[in-house]
Amino acid sequence: MSKFATLIEEPDKSTNLFSNYPNSILSMYLFLTGDRNSLSAWSPDDNPLMIILMIIFSFVIVVYLMNLFIGLLNMAIEADNNRASYLAQKALILREIELFYLFPHQRRWKTWFPDIM
Repeated sequence: MSKFATLIEEPDKSTNLFSNYPNSILSMYLFLTGDRNSLSAWSPDDNPLMIILMIIFSFVIVVYLMNLFIGLLNMAIEADNNRASYLAQKALILREIELFYLFPHQRRWKTWFPDIM
Protein backbone atom coordinates (compact mmCIF):
# COMPACT_ATOMS: atom_id res chain seq x y z
CA MET A 1 0.00 0.00 0.00
CA SER A 2 1.21 3.53 -0.71
CA LYS A 3 2.03 6.23 1.80
CA PHE A 4 -0.82 8.46 0.70
CA ALA A 5 -4.37 7.47 1.39
CA THR A 6 -6.78 8.02 -1.46
CA LEU A 7 -10.52 8.01 -1.35
CA ILE A 8 -12.19 6.52 -4.37
CA GLU A 9 -15.94 6.24 -4.40
CA GLU A 10 -17.70 3.63 -6.46
CA PRO A 11 -19.95 5.33 -9.03
CA ASP A 12 -23.68 4.73 -8.68
CA LYS A 13 -26.82 6.43 -9.97
CA SER A 14 -26.44 9.42 -7.64
CA THR A 15 -22.77 10.11 -8.44
CA ASN A 16 -22.52 9.08 -12.08
CA LEU A 17 -25.09 10.72 -14.34
CA PHE A 18 -24.23 8.31 -17.15
CA SER A 19 -24.80 5.13 -15.17
CA ASN A 20 -27.88 4.20 -17.22
CA TYR A 21 -29.38 5.27 -20.51
CA PRO A 22 -32.42 7.34 -19.33
CA ASN A 23 -30.27 9.19 -16.85
CA SER A 24 -27.70 10.05 -19.52
CA ILE A 25 -30.41 11.27 -21.93
CA LEU A 26 -31.82 13.51 -19.21
CA SER A 27 -28.43 14.93 -18.28
CA MET A 28 -27.60 15.71 -21.92
CA TYR A 29 -31.01 17.36 -22.34
CA LEU A 30 -30.42 19.49 -19.26
CA PHE A 31 -26.91 20.33 -20.43
CA LEU A 32 -28.11 21.41 -23.90
CA THR A 33 -30.92 23.54 -22.51
CA GLY A 34 -28.43 25.58 -20.51
CA ASP A 35 -29.00 24.24 -17.03
CA ARG A 36 -25.94 25.10 -14.94
CA ASN A 37 -26.53 22.24 -12.49
CA SER A 38 -27.10 19.55 -15.09
CA LEU A 39 -23.90 17.77 -14.14
CA SER A 40 -24.81 17.56 -10.47
CA ALA A 41 -26.17 14.39 -8.99
CA TRP A 42 -29.88 14.14 -9.74
CA SER A 43 -31.67 10.94 -10.46
CA PRO A 44 -34.56 10.91 -12.92
CA ASP A 45 -36.26 8.20 -10.86
CA ASP A 46 -36.88 10.73 -8.09
CA ASN A 47 -39.02 13.17 -10.10
CA PRO A 48 -40.58 11.66 -13.23
CA LEU A 49 -43.34 14.30 -13.32
CA MET A 50 -40.72 17.05 -13.32
CA ILE A 51 -39.00 15.50 -16.33
CA ILE A 52 -42.26 15.24 -18.26
CA LEU A 53 -43.18 18.84 -17.45
CA MET A 54 -39.74 20.12 -18.53
CA ILE A 55 -39.93 18.35 -21.88
CA ILE A 56 -43.52 19.46 -22.55
CA PHE A 57 -42.63 23.04 -21.62
CA SER A 58 -39.65 23.01 -23.98
CA PHE A 59 -41.69 21.77 -26.94
CA VAL A 60 -44.56 24.18 -26.30
CA ILE A 61 -42.18 27.14 -26.09
CA VAL A 62 -40.41 26.09 -29.29
CA VAL A 63 -43.71 25.80 -31.19
CA TYR A 64 -44.94 29.13 -29.80
CA LEU A 65 -41.73 30.98 -30.72
CA MET A 66 -41.66 29.49 -34.21
CA ASN A 67 -45.25 30.64 -34.81
CA LEU A 68 -44.38 34.08 -33.45
CA PHE A 69 -41.37 34.43 -35.74
CA ILE A 70 -43.33 33.19 -38.75
CA GLY A 71 -46.01 35.81 -38.05
CA LEU A 72 -43.43 38.58 -37.69
CA LEU A 73 -41.75 37.53 -40.91
CA ASN A 74 -45.11 37.50 -42.69
CA MET A 75 -45.85 41.03 -41.47
CA ALA A 76 -42.43 42.23 -42.65
CA ILE A 77 -42.93 40.67 -46.08
CA GLU A 78 -46.37 42.24 -46.44
CA ALA A 79 -44.98 45.65 -45.49
CA ASP A 80 -42.25 45.42 -48.14
CA ASN A 81 -44.41 43.89 -50.82
CA ASN A 82 -46.77 46.77 -51.58
CA ARG A 83 -46.58 48.97 -54.66
CA ALA A 84 -45.53 52.19 -52.92
CA SER A 85 -42.38 50.67 -51.48
CA TYR A 86 -41.56 49.19 -54.88
CA LEU A 87 -41.79 52.61 -56.52
CA ALA A 88 -39.78 54.20 -53.73
CA GLN A 89 -37.04 51.60 -54.13
CA LYS A 90 -37.08 52.15 -57.89
CA ALA A 91 -36.71 55.91 -57.39
CA LEU A 92 -33.79 55.32 -55.01
CA ILE A 93 -32.05 53.14 -57.57
CA LEU A 94 -32.57 55.72 -60.30
CA ARG A 95 -31.26 58.46 -58.02
CA GLU A 96 -28.16 56.39 -57.25
CA ILE A 97 -27.53 55.73 -60.94
CA GLU A 98 -28.00 59.40 -61.68
CA LEU A 99 -25.58 60.57 -59.00
CA PHE A 100 -22.81 57.99 -59.13
CA TYR A 101 -22.71 56.44 -62.60
CA LEU A 102 -23.48 59.26 -65.04
CA PHE A 103 -21.51 62.23 -66.22
CA PRO A 104 -23.00 65.71 -65.59
CA HIS A 105 -23.98 66.21 -69.23
CA GLN A 106 -25.80 62.84 -69.23
CA ARG A 107 -27.82 63.82 -66.16
CA ARG A 108 -29.38 66.73 -68.06
CA TRP A 109 -30.79 64.62 -70.90
CA LYS A 110 -34.59 64.90 -70.76
CA THR A 111 -35.08 61.72 -72.78
CA TRP A 112 -33.37 59.64 -70.11
CA PHE A 113 -34.67 61.47 -67.02
CA PRO A 114 -37.95 63.32 -67.53
CA ASP A 115 -39.12 65.85 -64.94
CA ILE A 116 -42.26 63.81 -64.13
CA MET A 117 -42.10 60.07 -63.68
